[in-house]
Amino acid sequence: MYDVLKALHVIGVVLLVGNVTITAYWKVLSDRTNDPKIVAHAQRGVNVADWIFTLAGIALVMIGGYGAAWVKGLPLFDSIWLVGGQILFVVSGMMWLGILVPLQIRQGRAARLFANAERIPMDYLRDSQRWLVWGIIATVPLVAATVLMVLKP
Repeated sequence: MYDVLKALHVIGVVLLVGNVTITAYWKVLSDRTNDPKIVAHAQRGVNVADWIFTLAGIALVMIGGYGAAWVKGLPLFDSIWLVGGQILFVVSGMMWLGILVPLQIRQGRAARLFANAERIPMDYLRDSQRWLVWGIIATVPLVAATVLMVLKP
């Protein structure tokens, strides 16, 4: 059972980190076109992908990680790699919930309004830049947590 839960944990990390990085890449490429139809379409794709892959990744990381620790009898607060991984995961999550999700919701609403317009509003472009910067910042703790989990210092 431990191996199954550990595999779910790893699959969750792949889904989570993979989705947050690749959606940022595609969003940047679409934003650079300055074509309202392309940008609006990509923004919708980012939002849908987050609901599917990011949430599934988070669920698998938590179910697999805590489940594997419980099955193996690993104390969650006795080793640097477990404590550090949990702290980094929470730090990233706080940035996502407090900054990135509200920005992304606002961008999604704006994109629906300008999808058939001739120009993209400056508010959207400003939010998009903030989303990218905070997205990069929020991804660093996820990658660091992954490194901690693999190296187990």
